[in-house]
Amino acid sequence: MKRNRVILTASAATATLLALTACSGDGGDSGDAAGDVTLQVVESLTNPARTELIRSQLDAFEKENPGITVELVSPPTDQADQKIQQMLQSGTGIDVLEVRDLTVGPFSNNDWLYDMSDDLADWKGWDALTDNAKAVAEGGYFVPYGFYGLSLFYRTDLVEKAGFDAPPTSWEELLEQASAIQDPSNNTYGYAFRGGANANGNVVAAIEAYVADDLDVTDAFKLEDGSTIFSAPEAEDALDVYFQLFEKAAPPSAVSWGYPEMVEGFTNGSTAFLLQDPEVIATVQQSTTITEDQWSTAPLLTGPSGKAAQPLATAGWGIAQSSEHKEEAVKLVEFLSGEGPATEFAQGNSLVPIIASAADDDFYKEGPWSSYVTMTENPDTYINVTQPRGVSWWTEWMQKADSEIQQVLLGSMTQTELLESWDTFWTEKYASAE
Repeated sequence: MKRNRVILTASAATATLLALTACSGDGGDSGDAAGDVTLQVVESLTNPARTELIRSQLDAFEKENPGITVELVSPPTDQADQKIQQMLQSGTGIDVLEVRDLTVGPFSNNDWLYDMSDDLADWKGWDALTDNAKAVAEGGYFVPYGFYGLSLFYRTDLVEKAGFDAPPTSWEELLEQASAIQDPSNNTYGYAFRGGANANGNVVAAIEAYVADDLDVTDAFKLEDGSTIFSAPEAEDALDVYFQLFEKAAPPSAVSWGYPEMVEGFTNGSTAFLLQDPEVIATVQQSTTITEDQWSTAPLLTGPSGKAAQPLATAGWGIAQSSEHKEEAVKLVEFLSGEGPATEFAQGNSLVPIIASAADDDFYKEGPWSSYVTMTENPDTYINVTQPRGVSWWTEWMQKADSEIQQVLLGSMTQTELLESWDTFWTEKYASAE
């Protein structure tokens, strides 16, 4: 059977997605007269190498499961979650989808995700999972494919050229080094600042580092006394340093940079520092612009007390409630989450693995991964925390936070006003949820 592999990587994805939805019928039912089934998979964090790896795993699944064809839809990263939401709302054209801890709350609260708990109860792959992976999968809405944790990517050559013996360990040291490296006349900038989509994540990382001693580790948007982290005086200090990174150490265009632009700014050699998840390791390794000896990673930046808060972030594969092929979709999720494919995916995308035995591989003990080993071995310095990403208002929060960060960058809102707005938002949301 000849299959039509659909990969969307251009901004014209909207029209194409609508066409796909119309052609696939209700719930993505596009089986032919012989009873064959076509599953439509939609990814969220698209990049070419990642998409190629996913496609190869889908090919392997097809080979093991004659009669099931899998089509892959890959919208541009900055638009992907919105496109997925549109498809889930329409109830058509989507079977298996990439679910993130940022989207599982709103998606599940709207009954767009299928609860796989009963289907996975007898899955043979359970015993191979790490405890963290089991905890997420037991929620029923997705099986994680790996875990994320922030680290600092840095240009070893630029740090040395600027006269520093080692990469920065704190936010203040980052500002110092990035400002020293900044040289716009030579197209060299200190920091790949995130001013666009999901900019709030890095701002919160800085604030959490500055309030680390008083942080509620079970809900890292709260202090131990129950107030929000945004109400703390230390939060103002964090913002003073953070926004100076934009003023003194970033290209002006970073005002609108999201994930793709940040990573491109580092991989093309124009920025010296980048705060990102481990999946970027694979992307940087594939760059032809900077060489292996020009870059490395360092642990997450600390605050004044010498501590940092490391949120446990994750994503994985879930199933649309509207899918008419749930049995086959579950089979695909189980396949992708099995020992071989899951380990291959984690290593190919530089993720903390979901398979317990994979952690013993030398892959995770050498080179750019050494910073993650350092953080794991020093939990009192790099504190594992949980952020409230599963709340129903998380999407509302991200949109509000990103918009107000833009206002600060453009001079129409002060840093104090931003913190007051965020404190009010979370205080009221927490109160309404009680």
